[in-house]
Amino acid sequence: MSRAHRRTAVLSAAVLAVPLFLTGPATAAPPPEVDDETGAGELLVIGHRGASGYRPEHTLASYELAARMGADYIEPDVVSTSDGVLVTRHENEISGTTDVAEHPEFADRRTTKTIDGVELTGWFTEDFTLAELRTLRAVERLPDVREENTLYDGLYQVPTLDEVLELRAELSRELGREIGVYIETKHPTYFDGIGLSLEEPLLAALDEAGLDQRRSPVFIQSFETTNLRELDQVVDVPLVQLLSATGAPADLVAAGDPRTYADLSTAAGLAGVGEYADGVGPEKAQIIPREADGTLGEPTSFVADAHAADLLVHPYTFRNENTFLPTELQEGTAPDDYGRAIDEQLTFWETGIDGLFTDNPDTGVVSRDLFLDEEQAAA
Repeated sequence: MSRAHRRTAVLSAAVLAVPLFLTGPATAAPPPEVDDETGAGELLVIGHRGASGYRPEHTLASYELAARMGADYIEPDVVSTSDGVLVTRHENEISGTTDVAEHPEFADRRTTKTIDGVELTGWFTEDFTLAELRTLRAVERLPDVREENTLYDGLYQVPTLDEVLELRAELSRELGREIGVYIETKHPTYFDGIGLSLEEPLLAALDEAGLDQRRSPVFIQSFETTNLRELDQVVDVPLVQLLSATGAPADLVAAGDPRTYADLSTAAGLAGVGEYADGVGPEKAQIIPREADGTLGEPTSFVADAHAADLLVHPYTFRNENTFLPTELQEGTAPDDYGRAIDEQLTFWETGIDGLFTDNPDTGVVSRDLFLDEEQAAA
């Protein structure tokens, strides 16, 4: 499978997901080239764990709200049950995102494990069958920051990936536009090690849903590198290497490879990523770092370096609350008050990014539209 073939998949997915009048920014760091059939690259708003600023994350209600708010893609993270079913949770440890602690019948499932070198105590999806998980209900992960979301605690089940793909199809038909899925495989090396590989059931689910073609509105992403390299040999849909401002990929650590995310994020490192991936998902501080006083600093060369390697750039995570914003854009005194999130996002759009992950998809759509209006007015 050639990189040119895979690049077509990225562009086709973007065109399906976003209205054709949207065009990419004219910046000193041009995005990857596009073919003549599709025109300019699109700017994507990706609903991070759905619309997790308004509903408990990774629930069908959160994904549906994100689509209705205008998100081009919804982002399910997948982990496995003990019977090999992919479900959507940010982590396989679920004490913070479900009411499992309130179920005395599962008290003996509480345990301590080491996941990617980190010791965690709680309840883990791989110790439950799907039927058992169905008895749990989702809760808000950040109740101190998003108290309003606790209103929905206890209402929603943990969904399967198949259910998310079915919802995507239903909403695409109803809304008259393709809603994409931006799927993250969580802890693939760990799950491989316990005999519950994520990739095979993921590919089977995409095949069953008819989403395994080069024009399918799908991205697959991972913080690890090995599974992406393996997927590069067997899938047509675009792949995205997630990055971080700190640490190293768990698969490289396990293999004794000394490379860190910082190494992968250099110009040379990004060129290497471009050999197997079509995009990168950096932590937003890798694009515009924070100064010591919490204000935004000067943009780095990350976007230009990634585009030079023919990689799309989709940074994470944009949120509306003060606690997540640079100090100069905070409003009011409470950490959970909304600040000037649109201003932050406009600053990042100006760096030439190709999309962004946000907990508040409606805010992302507004910031993108404002940016495009400004670009058109300046043209």
